[in-house]
Amino acid sequence: MKRYSRNHSCITEIDQQLLAKSKVCVLGAGGLGGYIVEMLGRIGVCDITVVDGDVFDVSNLNRQLISNNLNIGMSKVLCTYNHMREVNDEVKINPVNKFINKDNSDKIIKGHDVVVDALDNNNIRKIVFDSCKKLNIPFVYGAIAGWYGQVTTIYPSDQTLDILLKKASNKGKEKLLGNPSFTPALVASIEVSEVIKILTHKGELLRNGFLYIDLLANEYEFNKF
Repeated sequence: MKRYSRNHSCITEIDQQLLAKSKVCVLGAGGLGGYIVEMLGRIGVCDITVVDGDVFDVSNLNRQLISNNLNIGMSKVLCTYNHMREVNDEVKINPVNKFINKDNSDKIIKGHDVVVDALDNNNIRKIVFDSCKKLNIPFVYGAIAGWYGQVTTIYPSDQTLDILLKKASNKGKEKLLGNPSFTPALVASIEVSEVIKILTHKGELLRNGFLYIDLLANEYEFNKF
């Protein structure tokens, strides 16, 4: 298919079929989430659940891909749904216009092949990962703050999240350092590449450690546990 023809030097037609049949759950439709959903849809992941109970605010315009002057005050997931219909109408977007929590986490992520983190709350990350353990679903973690980012892929048997968040505060450093336009795009790209490797069973995953990104110093370091 011509839509995906530029994929095929690095993604085979068999890989493309795997992506089309896969179900991915993206938690958050803001800075990271908007980029993640769009990149997944453009590459050919055709069943994407997007979970977020928030609405767009003027302060989102500096970095959140789906936000614009016309949708301020509107649901992030419903705007994402409408946006993706214009990007790739082959993609089924399942908008969940609510915040994920302990009461609904199992129900929301059940049946997906991968869960992708675009959250900004470590307590919710822990709740979601407990659900991933229970349901045997890989979890791709991403965090951003100012010029810095982290990415790791966590399988249900891994202890990575416990180690990573052991001394972390609930909200993380983004409240102190802010977020420009470029850090979410970069970290989201790496998260998406991890999702594609999981779904196509190829390549080396960022697993049992975390990738640390410092754009000020141009440092990219994978710290193994």
